[in-house]
Amino acid sequence: MNYFVALSSTQDTAEQIEFFFSKANLVALFNKLCNWSVSLAAKIIMALIVWQIGKRLIIWMVKIIVKALGKSDLDVGVARFIGSITKFAGYAILILIVVGILGIPTASLITVLGLAAQESMGNFVNGLLITTFKPFKIGDYIISGSCEGTVVSIELLYTKLHTIDNKIIMMPNGTLSNSNIINVGAEEVRRLDIQIGVGYQTDLSKAKALLMECLNRKEEIIKDKDVRVIVKSLDESCITLETRAWVANDKYWDTRFELLEEYKKIFDENGIEIPFNQLDVHITK
Repeated sequence: MNYFVALSSTQDTAEQIEFFFSKANLVALFNKLCNWSVSLAAKIIMALIVWQIGKRLIIWMVKIIVKALGKSDLDVGVARFIGSITKFAGYAILILIVVGILGIPTASLITVLGLAAQESMGNFVNGLLITTFKPFKIGDYIISGSCEGTVVSIELLYTKLHTIDNKIIMMPNGTLSNSNIINVGAEEVRRLDIQIGVGYQTDLSKAKALLMECLNRKEEIIKDKDVRVIVKSLDESCITLETRAWVANDKYWDTRFELLEEYKKIFDENGIEIPFNQLDVHITK
């Protein structure tokens, strides 16, 4: 019995192989492959055309929206943020359309993208909070953690900072919202505090007068605001003096660097020592 079953199975397999390699079947398979290739090529071409047209429409639409909002009383940062949302939504719809043209199930893609976008949603929500409550605006100089710079733009997920040494920092909106923010550029002027140490044997009146002289001859210092030289602290190896003056925000760093150089120069000219950390050992017999 088993012998006849095995023989019948072998005959069926041989017939299937013979049918597969028959001329008629191979021609039919070739025609199906050609039709599938033509259909796939047509879908790819159509998807590329739709992608290029859609991309241009999105760019045009974002420009129109940002330009229209820029003419209103709306803050520039808010206008650009709305532009970012429009751009994101436009590309999301365009990707779904292109994927649909290629015949890929969009439901599965939406699920995968939803899972991948969970972390980004926090940055998006925090971006909305930043544009709503406005702890800073475009053009402000902010400090957050170890990062600082001028706010260039508030994007959908990131806030872009431009540093004084010409670098771009992309800070996630979530990180920015959950950390302390020092908005240096909230006001037009900023107080410039500089500390400098002098030795304990120094004539403090003379040292303070020399520092005040530097401040008085500096044009960038706002003279109608409080300008002072104080003893900040008595430290282990020096007396720390501090100068306090007010400058315009855009003049802050240049003025700071120039004053540091002038302080060092005028102290050298007058024999005032700027001490460094040292250990004095006294031996008693």
